[in-house]
Amino acid sequence: MNPAQIIIKKRDRKPLSHKEIKYFISSFVKGEVENYQMSTMLMAILLNGMNEDEIYWLTKEYINSGVTLTFPESQGRCIDKHSTGGVGDKLSLMIGPLAAECGVMVPMISGRGLGHTGGTLDKLESIPGYQTQISLDRFQEIVRENNFAIIGQSDNVVPADRKIYALRDVTGTIESIPLITASIMSKKIASGIDGLVIDLKVGNGAFIGTIERANQLAESMSKIAKDFDKKIIINFTDMNAPLGRYIGNSVEVIEAIEFLKGNMEPDLKEVTYKLVVDMLILAGISENFSKAEVMIDRAIESGNALERFRKGIELQNGNPVVVDNYSLLPQPKHTKEIYAHHAGYIKNIDSKNIGYALIEVKAGRKHVDDTIDHAAGLKLLKKVGDRVSKGEKIAELYYDNDLGNKAAKNIENCFEYSENTITTTSRLLGTYK
Repeated sequence: MNPAQIIIKKRDRKPLSHKEIKYFISSFVKGEVENYQMSTMLMAILLNGMNEDEIYWLTKEYINSGVTLTFPESQGRCIDKHSTGGVGDKLSLMIGPLAAECGVMVPMISGRGLGHTGGTLDKLESIPGYQTQISLDRFQEIVRENNFAIIGQSDNVVPADRKIYALRDVTGTIESIPLITASIMSKKIASGIDGLVIDLKVGNGAFIGTIERANQLAESMSKIAKDFDKKIIINFTDMNAPLGRYIGNSVEVIEAIEFLKGNMEPDLKEVTYKLVVDMLILAGISENFSKAEVMIDRAIESGNALERFRKGIELQNGNPVVVDNYSLLPQPKHTKEIYAHHAGYIKNIDSKNIGYALIEVKAGRKHVDDTIDHAAGLKLLKKVGDRVSKGEKIAELYYDNDLGNKAAKNIENCFEYSENTITTTSRLLGTYK
């Protein structure tokens, strides 16, 4: 087959056959289709979409590009969670140990930062020694021992998506529903899950801007789950403002640890509890929200969820003492205070542009091979609904390069004010039916 002819076919809005998709994906993994050819194909898919059959075959070929794990002893309890990307989204760091302590097996294969959003692997790699790239045998051993582990994609599990994921980040093709569907579902299915809970972000700071688009993606993922005989629950959550108070890598690790110690921001608690409850329901461990919530409270109050997180760090060669001593995490050289330029109530915080501003101080990447500054980040001292005076400190920026002033100015402009009281609303926008 000729890669150019397949690209032209998708460019001209014609559906690709299974053979064409299989050839294009397998040849790309083997290096026979070039990056520039795959980049062109990704843009054609973004612009022209894919039908249900194409998305199914794309997902299947992603999975077939590597090995598939199994946890036969899970007895239906192997449940994962996936968030579609947000700003300040450190949910996996809390949900993994919480669900594990409640009896769920959680084999998480996570990704790095994508576009303006952070990545779970980048956060975990803030922890000295923490290894996100470990053998699959070791990954399975850790899941069996501690009920959860979080690793990155390897050369063996969905290598096609690993390579394509990196290209999407730098080619403006992140938002494609077929590509998002294949990327998420292939990784989760290949990791050996029985079911999946999706946190589908909607709004300014998400890749999916509207509830209409969110429903389209939810429908696409639900069909793939059904095709592969996997249970699924999809929640829509609001990403029009950052989640929690910290945005970055090491700072989000700290916020996650504090959460497991019982110090919870209300919006983080609301979303985290809902997702863990859904995991317990899919696993058959609890049949309703109230009973599951009691189990989660007990996991936190006993300190057992925190200890699972600590053990998870140790099992993946990280320094578990960071749970007690945050100074062992990367520390920024500079802190810049950001002040309100208006008096009133904070009406909106532009999540997306905060994410891009933080890329300037290397909390995220512009290019595939960019180095992350794990200490760079932002603390929100004020959130939506808070009343502020002009000149009052609203945030702190942590950085280590000469672009701190520019980033701080951009972040300052991300705050929108109102003279009228702002009523905050639930982060939970509903569940896909």
